[in-house]
Amino acid sequence: MAAAAAAAAVGGQPSSQSEPPQPELGRDKAATAAHLKAALSRPDNRAGAEELQALLERVLSAERPLARAEGGGEEAAAAGGGGGGGSGGGPGAAEEEALEWCKCLLAGGGGYEEFCAAVRAYDPAALCGLVWTANFVAYRCRTCGISPCMSLCAECFHQGDHTGHDFNMFRSQAGGACDCGDSNVMRESGFCKRHQIKSSSNIPCVPKDLLMMSEFVLPRFIFCLIQYLREGYNEPAVDVPSEKDLHKVLQSLGPQISFLEDLTKMGGAMRSVLTQVLTNQQNYKDLSSGLGENACAKKSHEKYLIALKGSGLAFPEDKLTSGMQDQAAGTSSLAVSGFAGATGTSGQVDSSDEEDQDGSQGVGKRKRVKLSSSVKDQSIMDVLKHKSFLEELLFWTIKYEFPQKMVTFLLNMLPDQDYKIAFTKTFVQHYAFIMKTLKKSHESDTMSNRIVHISVQLFSNEELARQVTEECQLLDIMVTVLLYMMESCLIKSELQDEENSLHVVVNCGEALLKNNTYWPLVSDFINILSHQSVAKKFLEDHGLLVTWMNFVSFFQGMNLNKRELNEHVEFESQTYYAAFAAELEACAQPMWGLLSHCKIRETQEYTRNVVRYCLEALQDWFDAINFVDEPAPNQVTFHLPLHRYYAMFLSKAVKCQELDLDSILPDQEMLMKLMIHPLQIQASLSEIHSNMWVRNGLQIKGQAMTYVQSHFCNSMIDPDIYLLQVCASRLDPDYFISSVFERFKVVDLLTMASQHQNTILDSEHERSMLEGALTFLVILLSLRLHLGMTDDEILRAEMVAQLCMNDRTHSSLLDLIPENPNPKSGIIPGSYSFESVLSAVADFKAPVFEPGGSMQQGMYTPKAEVWDREFDPVMVILRTVYRRDVQSAMDRYTAFLKQSGKFPGNPWPPYKKRTPLHPSYKGLMRLLHCKTLHIVLFTLLYKILMDHQNLSEHVLCMVLYLIELGLENSPEEEPDEEEPVGGQERCHDSWFPGSNLVSNMRHFINYVRVRVPETAPEVKREPPASTSSDGFASTQNSGTAQVFSLVAERRKKFQEIINRNSGEANQVVRPKTSSKWSAPGSTPQLTTAILEIKESILSLLIKLHHKLSGKQNSYYPPWLDDLEILIQPEIPKYCHGDGMTAVERILLKAALQSRLNKRIIEEICRKVTPPVPPKKTSSAEKKTLDKEERRQKARERQQKLLAEFASRQKSFMETAMDVDSPETDIAMEIVTPEQQVSEAVYDCVICGQSGPSSEERPTGLVVLLQASSVLGQCRNSTEPKKLPTTEEEQIYPWDTCAAVHDVRLSLLQRFFKDSSCLQAVSIGWEGGVYVQTCGHTLHIDCHKSYMESLRNDQVLQGFSVEKGEFTCPLCRQFANSVLPCYPGNNVENSLWQCHSNKSMQELIKEVEELQEQLGIFPVSISSETNLSKEMESVMKDIKSTTQKKYTDYSKTPGSPDNDFLFMYSVARTNLELELIHRGGNLCSGGASTAGKRSCLNQLFHVLAMHMRLYSIDSAYNPWKKLTQLMQDMNSQLYNEEQPEVPVLYRDVSSLLLIQILTMPQPLHKEHFTCIVKVLFTLLYTQALAALSVKCSEEDRLAWKDLGTLKKNTCNAEKSWEVLLSLVISELSKGKLYLEGETEELGMVAWSPDNIERYLQQFCLPFLRITSLLQHHLFGGDLPSCQEEEEFTVLASCLGLLPSFSQTVHPFTSASCLDWPVPAFDIIPQWCFEVTSFSERHAEQVKVLLIQESKWDLPRLLQLPENYNTIFQYYHRKTCSVCTKVPKDPAVCLVCGTFVCLKGLCCKQQSYCECVLHSQNCGAGTGIFLLINASVIIIIRGHRFCLWGSVYLDAHGEEDRDLRRGKPLYICKERYKVLEQQWVSHTFDHINKRWGPHYNGL
Repeated sequence: MAAAAAAAAVGGQPSSQSEPPQPELGRDKAATAAHLKAALSRPDNRAGAEELQALLERVLSAERPLARAEGGGEEAAAAGGGGGGGSGGGPGAAEEEALEWCKCLLAGGGGYEEFCAAVRAYDPAALCGLVWTANFVAYRCRTCGISPCMSLCAECFHQGDHTGHDFNMFRSQAGGACDCGDSNVMRESGFCKRHQIKSSSNIPCVPKDLLMMSEFVLPRFIFCLIQYLREGYNEPAVDVPSEKDLHKVLQSLGPQISFLEDLTKMGGAMRSVLTQVLTNQQNYKDLSSGLGENACAKKSHEKYLIALKGSGLAFPEDKLTSGMQDQAAGTSSLAVSGFAGATGTSGQVDSSDEEDQDGSQGVGKRKRVKLSSSVKDQSIMDVLKHKSFLEELLFWTIKYEFPQKMVTFLLNMLPDQDYKIAFTKTFVQHYAFIMKTLKKSHESDTMSNRIVHISVQLFSNEELARQVTEECQLLDIMVTVLLYMMESCLIKSELQDEENSLHVVVNCGEALLKNNTYWPLVSDFINILSHQSVAKKFLEDHGLLVTWMNFVSFFQGMNLNKRELNEHVEFESQTYYAAFAAELEACAQPMWGLLSHCKIRETQEYTRNVVRYCLEALQDWFDAINFVDEPAPNQVTFHLPLHRYYAMFLSKAVKCQELDLDSILPDQEMLMKLMIHPLQIQASLSEIHSNMWVRNGLQIKGQAMTYVQSHFCNSMIDPDIYLLQVCASRLDPDYFISSVFERFKVVDLLTMASQHQNTILDSEHERSMLEGALTFLVILLSLRLHLGMTDDEILRAEMVAQLCMNDRTHSSLLDLIPENPNPKSGIIPGSYSFESVLSAVADFKAPVFEPGGSMQQGMYTPKAEVWDREFDPVMVILRTVYRRDVQSAMDRYTAFLKQSGKFPGNPWPPYKKRTPLHPSYKGLMRLLHCKTLHIVLFTLLYKILMDHQNLSEHVLCMVLYLIELGLENSPEEEPDEEEPVGGQERCHDSWFPGSNLVSNMRHFINYVRVRVPETAPEVKREPPASTSSDGFASTQNSGTAQVFSLVAERRKKFQEIINRNSGEANQVVRPKTSSKWSAPGSTPQLTTAILEIKESILSLLIKLHHKLSGKQNSYYPPWLDDLEILIQPEIPKYCHGDGMTAVERILLKAALQSRLNKRIIEEICRKVTPPVPPKKTSSAEKKTLDKEERRQKARERQQKLLAEFASRQKSFMETAMDVDSPETDIAMEIVTPEQQVSEAVYDCVICGQSGPSSEERPTGLVVLLQASSVLGQCRNSTEPKKLPTTEEEQIYPWDTCAAVHDVRLSLLQRFFKDSSCLQAVSIGWEGGVYVQTCGHTLHIDCHKSYMESLRNDQVLQGFSVEKGEFTCPLCRQFANSVLPCYPGNNVENSLWQCHSNKSMQELIKEVEELQEQLGIFPVSISSETNLSKEMESVMKDIKSTTQKKYTDYSKTPGSPDNDFLFMYSVARTNLELELIHRGGNLCSGGASTAGKRSCLNQLFHVLAMHMRLYSIDSAYNPWKKLTQLMQDMNSQLYNEEQPEVPVLYRDVSSLLLIQILTMPQPLHKEHFTCIVKVLFTLLYTQALAALSVKCSEEDRLAWKDLGTLKKNTCNAEKSWEVLLSLVISELSKGKLYLEGETEELGMVAWSPDNIERYLQQFCLPFLRITSLLQHHLFGGDLPSCQEEEEFTVLASCLGLLPSFSQTVHPFTSASCLDWPVPAFDIIPQWCFEVTSFSERHAEQVKVLLIQESKWDLPRLLQLPENYNTIFQYYHRKTCSVCTKVPKDPAVCLVCGTFVCLKGLCCKQQSYCECVLHSQNCGAGTGIFLLINASVIIIIRGHRFCLWGSVYLDAHGEEDRDLRRGKPLYICKERYKVLEQQWVSHTFDHINKRWGPHYNGL
């Protein structure tokens, strides 16, 4: 207690104050609190209240000095010394003390915990309201949500019923709160069990005295907190960021804010008290004004006033753009600060008005004046005035940049309705201040998230939003704040008229746009516009609309691109990201929000308002950029939001509101201006794709792609095209068409002459620009997105287009189909129909698995009838981001037609009938019936027929498409008689008489006057005499009749319209002095020539048909044979076919539409002329034509060759790279052994030579050595281990193979001699070295130089050359060593295989002698040859492959026994693994599955050579113990302190390998068989011993007696009964059977059959290993068999079974025995070792007997069906080291260990936990499931790769990183593939994308 008093004294308080209440402090706190509570409960409680005040004053102000110590500086030391009882000035004892007091006082003397519980009991809240921060996992259910922002915490979600709903799990970006129980935001059906009950009724009233103390204490406490905040704040210096200080203050405040947070969690009762405290204005006034003489409080108040200063919008502080630092601004801001100082405590600074509207007409100012006058609510301009604690708390929360704890506290209060309203109003009041703080913030991202975290809770509620809009001018404030925000980054627009432009646009390079700082404000705006009541207010308010259009115009024309003509740009700016994001978020999304409320007739007025102000803004914009009639060349901006607003509201008006289109369209002049910029964009797109903008860098392509990309297209390209369609339907068609060709710069190309000059386009771009222009026209005329399609038709068309390009997954379809982009509507146009449309147009292809291939996901592919009837190339072209997708769609279409037999050849894009046009847009079709277009079509047909250059099939296709469209949409039936040739209105009538396509098609054109270069072939001809009548009556003498007149005409029309509209003659068109008018002198002069044509469109079509078919007379009118065709034409809506079919279709339609056409077609066909050859093509022209053609052909040839090459390479890779499964073989193999071959021949894959391997130049196999613990994971139970998903389930590793072997070895080492132990077992169950090869060989010297070249190759490889890694030069399989091939045959020669008739005894003797002569080698080791060097180096590699702990088992480190053990264990590991790859048994037989790929033979040679360096002392050679009787047993056993391991305890398979590998190689088959026979006798004895232990006592006696009876029969040594009784009687001599008779297996009835089966099972593992070994050493196939007969088959294969015995009696395993020494002699000798051991260690005897091994195949853990089970358990599980929840939790799928990926807490010596675990659990191979991503990651040594996911959603797709959050289910096939790759060690070969992990995982 004294400490607190002392601290108070230090705080500069007069010490007199701290004396009187001393006794009180002496009493303990609880008593004081109880006393006060009693005092306050009396009716007259003034005295009590004063006493409490005094106490609080003292207790709480004990905190003050510390606060200053934090913020202040000089006093810190003093405070630290005296304050807080030596607590060092940190947030120490004083604060703790204060909090303790508060808790005591609140509880009024009782315990605080009990008090909390009591308050909770009165919680009436029916809302959940749980607040969470970023990264929390929450759920969203679209079926239950009313607002799209609805979210639920996991608990409420799982307790509600959402089966079959459209829900997903998501990771919160900005934080949020649970909406369960709030019926404003979600439907009640979705509430969880806790919040369904409206429980307010049955909750009792809160007793008055329970919360009485809280009402007194809390105001004081909160005020104290506010003072603390005031004091800690220092106005940041200009350049020093103050975050650190703020952070410090906040840290020291942690406990206080947490205390408040805990209060909010006590439930509704406490919340209402807090609300009362926070919103009570009287409290605030009293405490704020009661500062009196307290100096410290005064100081903090001053700080508060300074902080308040910049909070209004009116201050010019950051508005000084470009040249605005004028005097006025400067002085006024000084004046204000002086003024603030003067007002002192009241702190209410009145905004000086003249300062706000200072008249400086700077750039941004022009709009400001207009703006501020429109804001009705002046308060937003002024400094903030605070009237309650809540307001000031929010103010400081903003000032401190939204600390998380404060945000959580403020949000926790929201379930209280009164608070919610008060808080929302306060938030709105501070909105401008929030924007200013956000702009200055350095951490704008974090801050944005926190702002949205709050605002989304407030504004998603429609009722609340409406109320605030009405009472606080929310809309005005938002729009004004947004406008102000953007004003700070405006620059002058350079569009059109760079010098005189008055337009300002946002600068996309500014941080504000680049970092999306505006996002929270825009997001709030979009959010409130989604409420109908609010949106209506907005749409009715003219002032607001004007302001908003002002705002939108800031984005009009931003990010202007200027085409680079000379140099490539030095720096590619990436500002376009910012520009597109800004237009989408700040302009388009609010627009979609508004549009969603303009759906019915009653809303017409709104549309009229928007359109009106939009047009005004556009007019202002045209004026500001000085726009007349021509866009500036080589400029394009993709951002025209005003155009798009206008277009979308027009579209809505016609589609939903039945408005008359003409009533909202402007005059012709405005329409002409409107179409210019969108048309410019379309032309620029074409230029960009024609590579005319390459010098601008890649970013310009990026813009072109973004513009059409699925998230942007319906806010960008769709409105643009729609606006152009509207303009086209209302403007003069000739004007429109000529504008198009002029914009696309191909006017000059449209000439009849074979040569022309294009003054503004290089010839290589002409073709693609012409294609672009025609494609644009086709899209313009065919697209019906806004012209009459229903939403469902649109959805279907979009879906078909996407599916035709490629098969798609469900999620990518959802992503690619443009949704109605108002994100708040949450619903794709008819999202219910999404699934139904999808099932109507597509089939689902379930995911398939090629083992080891790429794993596919579930895909949707178009149904056949979609290809047949709905494939629409126009839609595909409109929607493709990459040009290759169009080709892909056509290829798929072609493939379908071929497959279904509908069309064999190369089809053209099909022609599709369109949805009928909405009547308002009928004018659009006039484009098809205007002379200009007809002239263009005629010219192009003619040029194609005459083979002029630069025309492609694509052009023809588009031309025919346009003609067909024209025929489909011909106006009215034309009269059949010839039209009179009168009429003066003829501008180019020599071309066509009228404007109807049907009649113009048959019109013959005889001569045309063209303008050509003098060199052209046409000039040399004499013009025919009669040019006057039919020739071109040219009005100007200016050249090509067609086109220049078009341009001129267009000018004239424009002039007329403008003059008509404006009536002022001064609006003259400025003559353009561009190169278009005067051809530059360098080119040859143009002269006029007259061409003879004599064709009509019809005749050209017929000749084209001949040309396409390559035959003359190929067209024959079908109706001549069958008149029916004309009467009932069966013209399908949809037609397949190529150019000829198209021509036929067009001619038929033309004939149908007019009898004259029909007649003319027949005439032409009668006259049939051979196709006209180009008249006298000069040789020069021929050359250029040929050159062009040759180039084209060469290009095509090259493409073909490349394609063929690629496919060949692919097929080779498929055969060569068959890494996929370890089963298959390779063509290029080690030569199979033929009996005659004396030496194996190897091919070197590097130098290509073949020959034998020799001492000097050895050949080697390419191998991959890897440490493996797969064997160690075998378990001896068949039911699989499950991944634990609850706290109860655990995985214990002690039943694994590795654990069992480890225990056994250490037990042996306790009792027996070390060196002998190390030969009694095998190691390598964990960390064993597995060797595999791809089967390719190379010379070792070639390999060395190959490695050298890899080392010098700087390319990043996926492997590390330093570690000796490389890829096989032939098949690219991963490898890391070379295994030398031993000279001689790779399989022992046949002469060893002939059966000799030596007796068993002779062979045994020979084996013994061979082992004696250890040192002698055919290849003498003493002479160091290359071969022996290589063998040593590969041995080093093998050793270093695994970790030291897996090779060192001896008690004396580094003893040679260790190496010996390690080497034969490598052989064991490889044999055991091969056995596992075959499924654990050898029933399948055949050559080894890994047969040709096996390197075991070579491996044995290497091991044998090294094993023979270690001699086994002949005294200890196990061979002797097996084949000879010892003379004196006793003496030998006891003469050493540690005996050798008894033979019965030794592992027979290990003995086999030791015997084989220490024999001189090559080994004779007979010796091998001999060794096997001897070892089998030992094995059989071990089996009998193990069995005897398993029997019960009675059984043992019974067997013992039975055996003794049979002992004297013949063949007694081959009868198991006899042998069993022998073993039992021998072992009974020791203490073996005495120990624990409680064998639970004693219950089994051991029938003879059972025993036989047991013995066979016991021996099988040894037989399998031995058979494999024999197969590898001596060749020969393994026989296949049934499982029952595996034992007999293997036994006879190994030569254990004498062949005759199979005939007679039933087979017994004992018949395979062939005793080297009589069994009755040797068995007692073996048993004696055991019994004598049992004398000393009776309890271990049984344990050490070798048991039957029943290992199951290695398996990964079994995973649950549903991913959520794993996720919910693990994603919140804490790390065992630091007890925090890891950021990236992962779980090992081999053993179930929970690890932190990349977690620093678990790092040990720079290794992160996953890498460490992969070494401990898998010897370098780890398989981890990343919990938060659902993905599996593989660690292999120093590399890792992402494997993919084994969990797929209902549509067969992965959900990496759980982005979509849909429910995921296990995919068993994938998991099998993973397990298969793990067991077969093929991760390295199958997975391609490896990278180094630098131990950081």
